[in-house]
Amino acid sequence: MFNADDTVSSLESAVALVNGRATDADPLASVDALAEHYVRYGYTGRHDRTEDELGAIRAVRPRLRQLLTSNRDDAALVVNEMLVQVGAVPQLVRHGSVDWHMHAVSSDAPLVDRIIGETALAMMDLIRAQEVSRLGVCAADDCDDIVLDFSRNRSKRFCSTRCTNRVAVAAFRARQTQARADEA
Repeated sequence: MFNADDTVSSLESAVALVNGRATDADPLASVDALAEHYVRYGYTGRHDRTEDELGAIRAVRPRLRQLLTSNRDDAALVVNEMLVQVGAVPQLVRHGSVDWHMHAVSSDAPLVDRIIGETALAMMDLIRAQEVSRLGVCAADDCDDIVLDFSRNRSKRFCSTRCTNRVAVAAFRARQTQARADEA
């Protein structure tokens, strides 16, 4: 589907930032957790490792969620606003073992601007390819996390194995209870 690793990585990063709010694995639980997120998703350039930086990235979560849950037309509007917000000047860059890919802002821009810009560029790819439906909300009744589905058959319904298992166990228990009631 998508062969641009930076598109996939940027979207996975945004989903992790939005979904992490209610878990012990919250990438914004601390400055150290943000540093792990920075490395995990291959960010480069400026990373201040301060509470101010952490706070700025926490503050952008609602905007990222809005983008990731928008329909195609609304997402296009949000992308444009985000690119203007960070003063995007898209450029091709190559660093380390990563071949040419897009960055929205310079490597010395604040990390929050790079997250906003790179997420916006990744969403541009989804919008242009008419693939915004690759994003959705978890099918578990008690979860509102984002699902990013790059599977070939678009079958992913749950944000995590945890939600998949909880729904499966609940369905199993409901069937067992119904079977006992039918026997009585």
